[in-house]
Amino acid sequence: MPLRTIRMTDVRTAHTADLTDAELAAIRTLLDDAFEGDFSDDDWDHTVGGMHALVLDAGELIGHGSLVQRRMLHGGRALRTGYVEGVAVRADRRRQGHGAAVMRELERVLRGAYELGALSASDDAVPFYTARGWQIWRGPSAVMTATGIERTEEDDGGIYVLPVTAKIDPDAELVCDWRPGDVW
Repeated sequence: MPLRTIRMTDVRTAHTADLTDAELAAIRTLLDDAFEGDFSDDDWDHTVGGMHALVLDAGELIGHGSLVQRRMLHGGRALRTGYVEGVAVRADRRRQGHGAAVMRELERVLRGAYELGALSASDDAVPFYTARGWQIWRGPSAVMTATGIERTEEDDGGIYVLPVTAKIDPDAELVCDWRPGDVW
């Protein structure tokens, strides 16, 4: 019987502050490739400043996701929210469980540090997130701006949450803090 080659991967978590310049460059390259040029400098800024989950194969980055802190307003409360950003797996390594490994680590951090998890999902990613227990936010979405709360109707139906300790009503309004670029 021939020997099978088994690929060993490692999953590592680290704060942005603990990543080297070379690791940050590898993450940016992975995200630029995975999003086929539709990953802006604003998207990059949203991805850094929190915890990262990295999947490495023989030291080479093949998967990534990050969890950054944001504030969401819901039901008269400001919720400490872990927001998922920059989830990607190298094209030749997709559908092998690496995305699930990234999310498993991010959700571990989320459950230990936040009241609520949130993310904005592409249509293609919805089955992946819902299978992990993420729920669609059915209510209206909005953003807090310098002049007050503004609706973000274009984001309705694309926001998913993972309640940790927060009591939520997914049919009510959810307001995110403002940031440049895509607010959700």
